[in-house]
Amino acid sequence: MNPKVDWFFEKEEKWQKEVKELRRIVLECHLTEDLKWGCPCYTYEDKNIILIHVFKEYCAFLLFKGALMKDPKGILIQQTENVQAARQIRFTGLEDIKKLESDLKKYIFQAVEVEESGKKVPLKETKEFPITEELEAKFKEHPALKKAFEALTPGRQRAYLLHFSQPKQVKTRESRIEKCIPYILDGKGLNDVNEYLINKKKKKDE
Repeated sequence: MNPKVDWFFEKEEKWQKEVKELRRIVLECHLTEDLKWGCPCYTYEDKNIILIHVFKEYCAFLLFKGALMKDPKGILIQQTENVQAARQIRFTGLEDIKKLESDLKKYIFQAVEVEESGKKVPLKETKEFPITEELEAKFKEHPALKKAFEALTPGRQRAYLLHFSQPKQVKTRESRIEKCIPYILDGKGLNDVNEYLINKKKKKDE
């Protein structure tokens, strides 16, 4: 166990029993525990294997290369159609986890094997992701923003493009873009921003 991750398991009121059980299971698979993106992340030889995260309706394992894994139990879920590599295993109660414990360990070991194999999920190129009209307008308005965006890594660009294109309402898309402009200009990716905000909240709670 990594002490710097303990706060996550103590703060999580609704899913506290469940996430503590998930932690026990994944640690018994001899992975290294760390904190990334504000969530417990488990690695093998410094490679991300699995993440524990929570939502309003469920808690979950997130397998970083789940798209390459076999799924004999039919429990791997693609979170949204835009998620390319990762797959979730969702839980809505402690009993769900206990029933699947032996299978979960098999999936975790399989995830390690996939990582060891060196296989990579074929990802869409950044140019295949649509740029919203709202973002195009901002680029024309602020050439420096376009230049800063193009200087980001392809992964960071894709994350922003997905984030901006998800809302159906124009106002929501515009609001998301406005909030992210300072971070783009600062060279930060969406995950960097999320981690910064989570850590800021964590310090405030302490």
